[in-house]
Amino acid sequence: MFTGIVAAVGKINTVTPLEGGADAGVRLDVNAGGLPMADVGLGDSIALNGACMTVVEKTATGFTVDVSRESLNKTVGLDTTTEVNLEKALTLAERLGGHLVSGHVDGLGVVRKFEPVGESHELVIEAPRDLAKYLAYKGSVVVNGVSLTVNRVEDSASGCSFSINLIPHTIQVTTLKHLKAGSRVNLEIDLIARYVERMLSLSSAG
Repeated sequence: MFTGIVAAVGKINTVTPLEGGADAGVRLDVNAGGLPMADVGLGDSIALNGACMTVVEKTATGFTVDVSRESLNKTVGLDTTTEVNLEKALTLAERLGGHLVSGHVDGLGVVRKFEPVGESHELVIEAPRDLAKYLAYKGSVVVNGVSLTVNRVEDSASGCSFSINLIPHTIQVTTLKHLKAGSRVNLEIDLIARYVERMLSLSSAG
C-alpha cells in the first residue's frame, strides 16, 4: 500500500526490452533521485507514477524493475527515459498524509486544461466512462502517483471531466509540472469507492 505522497522525483535512465518478443515487457533502470535507498531490499515495492513495481536489483543511487507488457498496456510513462514520481511502500509506523493507495492503475485520463490560477494551477482531466462513477466532489483520486482532491466533476456521454487545484508545493516536488493539454495520465480511483460499489451491487442483486 501507498499514500500518494510523492517522496522523490526519479528518472528512468534506460528501457531494455525483455526476452519474449512482442508480448514481453521491459526492464527499467531508475535513478532514485532523492529517494533514500538504504532500507530498500530486493522484492520491495516502489510506485513509479502510481504503478506498483518490484525491485529486482538495487544500487546506492537507484534500482531496477521489470514491467510486464500488461502493465505497459495499462499505463503511461513507463516505456521511455523520463522523470517519474516515486514512493516506497507504506509502513505501519508512517503518517497517512494522502489516502490509502494500492498502486494499481485503474485507467488512463487525458489532460484537458493545465493553467495557473492565482498562486496555484487548475488541472482538468477527462476520465473514461468506467471510472466516472468513482469520482466525486471532495473525493480522492491518484494522478501519476499523486494523491489529490477533486474540486469539481462534470459528467458527459463519454465519461467525466474533473478539476483539481494544485498548490505550488505539489507543482514543485512532482512531475505534474510537465503536464499540458493532451497529456495522458495514470489514474487510480479511491479504494473505498470500489468497496462501496461492490457492496451496493450485491445488495441490489439480492
